[in-house]
Amino acid sequence: MLDLLVKLFEERKIFRRKRKDWKIKALAILIYFAGLSYRKTSKILRDFEKFSYEAVRQWYHKCKDLFIVKRKFRRAIAVDETKVKLENRQVYVWNAIDVDDGAILAVHVSITRTSLDALYFLKKILELCENKPLIIVDGAPWYRWALQRLGLQYKHETFGERNVIEGWYSLFKARVKRFWKRFPVNSSLESVKRWSVAWVCLYNLEVLT
Repeated sequence: MLDLLVKLFEERKIFRRKRKDWKIKALAILIYFAGLSYRKTSKILRDFEKFSYEAVRQWYHKCKDLFIVKRKFRRAIAVDETKVKLENRQVYVWNAIDVDDGAILAVHVSITRTSLDALYFLKKILELCENKPLIIVDGAPWYRWALQRLGLQYKHETFGERNVIEGWYSLFKARVKRFWKRFPVNSSLESVKRWSVAWVCLYNLEVLT
C-alpha cells in the first residue's frame, strides 16, 4: 500500500513540490490512518526526517484529492449515516458502499438529517452509476420520500447486505473516538468533510488492493 500511495502522488500530482521524500509522506499518512495522532506520527518518524505534526495534517488532508470513483453498473448500494460531534453540536456523516466490492462510493457531511439531505446524497450516488441500483437502507424515515422521488427500488434491512456499511461505521467511529469522541476544537464542517473523504480514500485503497 505504501508503494501504491507513492505512485498515486506521482500520477495525481497532489503535492506541488517534493521538499520531503514521498515515501516518508506516504508512511506518515498511513501511520496516522492506522490510529496515531499527527503529533505522535511526526515523533515516530523524526529519526528519518524531521517535519511538524501540522505537516502530517496537511499531507493527510491532501489524500482527499485521491478519491476518485469510476461510473459503472452497480447491482446494490447500502446507504447510511451516523452522528459525530463537532465541538458542541452534532453533524451527520453520510456514506454509500457498493455491497459487491465493498468500495465506498460517496461521503457527505451535513448539519441536518432530513429527506432533502437524503435526496442530495442519493443524487450524488446516482452520478456514479450507469443504472438505477437497488438501494439498501435501515428504514429511517428520511429515506423513503427521497427514494420514491428518484424512482429507485429499495429495501429495508438491518443485517444481511447492510453488514458491510455497519462494519465501515464501526471502523470510522473507532477512529473518531481517538479524538475523545469528537472532532478537534476549531474544526469546521468543511474540515470534517476533508478529513472524512481522505479517510475514505485510504480505506478504499486498503479494501480494493
